[in-house]
Amino acid sequence: MIRVMIVEDDPMVASINKRYVESIKGFSVIGIAGNGEEALKLMRNRDVDLIILDVYMPRIDGISFLKKLRQNNVTTDVIFVTAAKEIDSYDQSMAYGAVDYLVKPFEYERFKKSLEHYSMRRKILKEKDIIGQEDIDRIALSCGSEKEQSTPKGLHIKTLSRVRGYMLKNKGRLITADEIATALSITKVTVRRYLEYLESIGEIEIEVEYGAVGRPTNMYRHI
Repeated sequence: MIRVMIVEDDPMVASINKRYVESIKGFSVIGIAGNGEEALKLMRNRDVDLIILDVYMPRIDGISFLKKLRQNNVTTDVIFVTAAKEIDSYDQSMAYGAVDYLVKPFEYERFKKSLEHYSMRRKILKEKDIIGQEDIDRIALSCGSEKEQSTPKGLHIKTLSRVRGYMLKNKGRLITADEIATALSITKVTVRRYLEYLESIGEIEIEVEYGAVGRPTNMYRHI
């Protein structure tokens, strides 16, 4: 049984998350904390395999809590379930070893898929002393959407998520590749490749802006 702790300051959301977790075979909620400070206290007396973690919380927020865990060499796995859509929150969560990041509101099926993927990942890592490329690909790719799994060769899922996240954050606004490149510290050439892919699958649209002089500029907008 995979032992889960939920760290969420909204009691109603925590209750829903608990029902979601316990509806999935092989998972059991062994504790609920209202913030990172409470969670740290609970973890002193309980063995936890997986933490369902929010970002926005009083006292110790989710990112700070995860940092404290890693600074204390606690390797407990974390899945973020949060309303935080900032690129920085996502980027830091991945840097500190979160295994997934779900943005509220989300469908139950996405939550279920995340936990089932985690269970598969855990099984592979516990049963094998040596991991092969096939196993790595299963761990890395099986939780992504069908669109992400069919991403063309040469495009990386993490970079795609960052570009996609920036477009979502600025939904409805026309943006240049230069702006995205500067904001995400990625080369303009790279940004254009990801924007062209997002345009090809219908997530964004391109408009050409003609200035008084010089070449026309491509402007990108999330649909």
